[in-house]
Amino acid sequence: MCDVKKFEQIYQEIETLQPEDTMQLVLEAETEDQRAFYEMVGDFLLQLRQKKAIEGNLF
Repeated sequence: MCDVKKFEQIYQEIETLQPEDTMQLVLEAETEDQRAFYEMVGDFLLQLRQKKAIEGNLF
């Protein structure tokens, strides 16, 4: 069984990433798999920000 608390902490850290942070991670990724993962994280965070903007009528 996985350590749920550990992954909750990782998720909370990921949520604080800014677009330039995810871009840096993508550019400095050592493998294609890592690059794809960081791109997905960046897309996920962008979707969250878009959702908040739409919900708050901020667009």
